[in-house]
Amino acid sequence: MRIGIQQLHQQLERELAPVYVLSGDEPLQMMEAADAIRQHARAQGYSEREVFTVEKGFDWGSLIAASDSLSLFAERRILDMRLPSGKPGRDGSQALRTYAERPPEDTILLIQSGKLDRDQLKSSWVKALEKLGVLVQVWPLDLSQTQSWIRQRMQGKGLQPTDDAVTFLAERIEGNLLAAAQEVDKLALLHDAGPLDADTVLASVADQARYSVFDLVDAILEGDGRRCVRMIEGLRGEGVEPILILWGITREIRALSDMAHQAERGQPIERVMEGARVWKQRKPQVRKALKRLNAAAWLELLHRCAELDRSLKGVGEGRIWDELLQLSLDACGVSLFETAATRK
Repeated sequence: MRIGIQQLHQQLERELAPVYVLSGDEPLQMMEAADAIRQHARAQGYSEREVFTVEKGFDWGSLIAASDSLSLFAERRILDMRLPSGKPGRDGSQALRTYAERPPEDTILLIQSGKLDRDQLKSSWVKALEKLGVLVQVWPLDLSQTQSWIRQRMQGKGLQPTDDAVTFLAERIEGNLLAAAQEVDKLALLHDAGPLDADTVLASVADQARYSVFDLVDAILEGDGRRCVRMIEGLRGEGVEPILILWGITREIRALSDMAHQAERGQPIERVMEGARVWKQRKPQVRKALKRLNAAAWLELLHRCAELDRSLKGVGEGRIWDELLQLSLDACGVSLFETAATRK
């Protein structure tokens, strides 16, 4: 049986399957799914656990030996296998098919695999295990799904977040659910159960290097060149990787370029910002940036981001920190040198 991760808890409540295969590359969801399976199994007496990590040279005979042997310490057990590559090879495929043909009693096989592609999902070992048990596919969340996930997580902690609070945190963590979970846990410790707005989240999120990059982006939106200079120098002094800074700037410039082109085609600014999911507190900054430079200027800055990305990867030339500073100032409209980005 093949299910999505959203159906896993319902399936576990109905019955424990003899085999679970978790496939995906989103670490928090994978970890929590495996924890849920082990928790339900322990509640039903599966108290013994044996862990297998499939690496180069792994002896697949150890799985067959474990399945054939009786438990020494408990009547029920979990065989917990880690298969990062999702490719067991010929010997592994045969061993897993053999296991599926004669699964041991009072034993659950839990396989945590890397993402299985279309061909791997059609392989004989996957089909054999899926027929015997449950295949759970774990997919990365898009922005809308991430916001729903954050909201549910907060509500589970007794918090009642506003839409802007959820949007703010979703933008800050950029799909990193582990970071989101940590921030939600911290918010639950710092604040009593009840309403939670974006300003409270802003005051509480971690003041880390990544957060400082977002401060730089906010300074660019404001057109505050002096603050950009101070922040670039501060980030450089702290040893922050230039690629992280470029990521933050590029992400914002790409969004501004898209919004500017829509606005120049006649779309009202408010509707454009709503479509881009700009949260309420940031709308004045974004509006100011869109008035400062036109669509062609934002597009040129986006092209320069691509050039700088190539320089960071060893293709092209340029002094990285000077280029980052120049890019930031051009986006502020206070370039040290005249470029198309400084002209309306």
